[in-house]
Amino acid sequence: MDTSVTLVAAAAFGLEAVVKRELSGLGYAGRVVAPGKIRFQGDPAAVCRANLWLRAADRILLEAACFPADNFDALFETTKAIDWSRWLPPDAAIHVVGRSLKSQLSSVPACQRTVKKAIVESLLHGHQIETLPETGPLFRVEVAILKDEATLTIDTTGPSLHKRGYRLESAPAPLKETLAAAMVLLSFWDPDRPLIDPFCGSGTIPIEAALIGKNIAPGMNRSFAAEAWPLVPQAAWAHARAEAADLIRPAFDERLIGTDIDERALRGARRNAERAGVADLIHFQQRPFAALSSKREFGCVITNPPYGQRIGAHDELGHLYRSMPEVLRKLPTWSHFILTAYPDFESLIERAADRRRKLYNGRIECTYFQFHGPKPGASKSDSSDAQDATVGQPVPVFGGVTAKGEEQAELFRRRLEKRARHLRRWPTRQGITCFRIYERDIPEIPLVVDRYEDHLHITEFERPHDRDLAQQADWLDLMARTASETLGMEHGKTFLKRRQRQRGSTQHEHLADRRYEIQIHEGGLQFIVNLSDYVDTGLFLDHRITRGMVRDAAAGANFLNLYAYTGAFTVYAAAGSAARTTTVDWSNTYLDWSQRNMTLNGFTGPQHRFVRSDAMSFLRRLDPSEMFDLAVVDPPTFSNSKRSEVDWEIQRDHVALLTGVLARMRPGGVIFFSTNFRRFRFAAEAVPAAEIREISKQTVPADFRNRRIHRCWRIVADS
Repeated sequence: MDTSVTLVAAAAFGLEAVVKRELSGLGYAGRVVAPGKIRFQGDPAAVCRANLWLRAADRILLEAACFPADNFDALFETTKAIDWSRWLPPDAAIHVVGRSLKSQLSSVPACQRTVKKAIVESLLHGHQIETLPETGPLFRVEVAILKDEATLTIDTTGPSLHKRGYRLESAPAPLKETLAAAMVLLSFWDPDRPLIDPFCGSGTIPIEAALIGKNIAPGMNRSFAAEAWPLVPQAAWAHARAEAADLIRPAFDERLIGTDIDERALRGARRNAERAGVADLIHFQQRPFAALSSKREFGCVITNPPYGQRIGAHDELGHLYRSMPEVLRKLPTWSHFILTAYPDFESLIERAADRRRKLYNGRIECTYFQFHGPKPGASKSDSSDAQDATVGQPVPVFGGVTAKGEEQAELFRRRLEKRARHLRRWPTRQGITCFRIYERDIPEIPLVVDRYEDHLHITEFERPHDRDLAQQADWLDLMARTASETLGMEHGKTFLKRRQRQRGSTQHEHLADRRYEIQIHEGGLQFIVNLSDYVDTGLFLDHRITRGMVRDAAAGANFLNLYAYTGAFTVYAAAGSAARTTTVDWSNTYLDWSQRNMTLNGFTGPQHRFVRSDAMSFLRRLDPSEMFDLAVVDPPTFSNSKRSEVDWEIQRDHVALLTGVLARMRPGGVIFFSTNFRRFRFAAEAVPAAEIREISKQTVPADFRNRRIHRCWRIVADS
């Protein structure tokens, strides 16, 4: 074999620069000659070293020739004229593959046959033999024709270089080892920095990082096609492998972390790491993405989250991607590198990447988004936004609170102090321990703060602002801390929720499953409130006065509570000596909650009935003899529950609902009808009742700044 050969490193589109840098590190000057093709010169040892060391390349090709070929005669004669005996022995097994693009020779099978025949004739002449038995090592020859230019190459690699030999077990939609290595090489990671892959699957990214950190050649544990070639000296392979073994570095101190929610995938990842010889460098842990955290500074998140084309339903992933800024802000000084094909990723997370690179995960076109964290020792004063930041603190990649946000926190603190002074005597003088402290008093701070005895419940309402998702999350955290500290509450007893405009759902949105419940007191009664899992807590504080009216009117009554929610009105009716109560709701959760509230106050027995039903069906199925003396009707603005075939809209349906309730009321019976739909227009003229009187002003408590928090009517049935 001649001392110099032309080699081509083939790689996936987008990785050419990475492979070129790798070649430079091996001492070879590479040149990108086509998408995914990097040509370089080397001796026989270059075949060995390139196969052993290149992490981002797919295979190493020996380039036999490159020449014009716009007809079969030119293709045959030029191929035949090449001295194939330089590379192929007399017993070589020859397998020709091909491809053609934008060329006269468009029939790939015909091109393959032509090249195979020309190589055979060249070898017969070059080796001075009469037959070619093809009993020896396999030589995979490729003919690639682009714009009538033919390139003939011999594959020195065999199975693609991404097959390192350690990954015998894969999670769904595995990431190729070559792409994983490229992601690490394109990042800021080095062995002195922590690395986390929160969607690690079969562990490919942390394993490749560990191989890079220890300088282990990725091809150490596999064989290559050219090892069977007699014309590539075995001594060259032995020397290259010995060199690779000598260059392995000691284990580094920083353990890499791979997390995933799939324990089965993690078991496979641990076995893969053991086979790769890096198990002691990686900690795999079952953990959801939302739990991502680290106390270390200046690390790297490198990950390939699901994007719905091979695993995971696309629609279900929207929530995951929208949560990314809020989760990644927990690592404010880290750099984040995310490979995804999810559409409009930057718009969804409301943050532009510092760099982006088009890459291919198999045949899926992806983008590698790079969010650069500060260099160790950098501060906000080094940034162009220093006037909006706290001097001396690193610039966060996601999140951060500006000077304007700090000013708003001070305004918020002063307002809370004033309100707290105004309401400080309520618990002792009026016996009210749950009340509203702040209600969007300052327009640019659209929060509602409710006190539930020794707990705070803070709700954010949507309002335009110039903060992105992560910055908004940090801003909300600042406001929650401000409220806790100003009002003297433990931070762990402050709960923050986001109330977004309802879009095609029901009124009580389920947010979590922590079930943080406490028992509170109101009007001499007790109620269970859940501060963690729903936008609403289970007790509407704005109906405190209305509940008292129900208790005052309940003596001896047969009471009906439609759309009962957690049954607070039923508890008050029972406390007012109602003879019977009927509590109706579609939700088993809320019916159970209603029963627990009743039991908590000692109201049990067959006279208290709980019915799972929608309101209209319940009214239609009632026994004709069943009549009520007192009713509360507090329906949602709308509902399109899957459990009901018909959508509910209060503006459209309130007349039919109230007509149905009035038909079940005894003469003189009273209905308290309420809604929080601001644009509601009550069609009183269409409701058959003796008396309809709006009592909204009388029912909104004094602690509510918004006097239109609800509207309420007292309706009396005809005598």
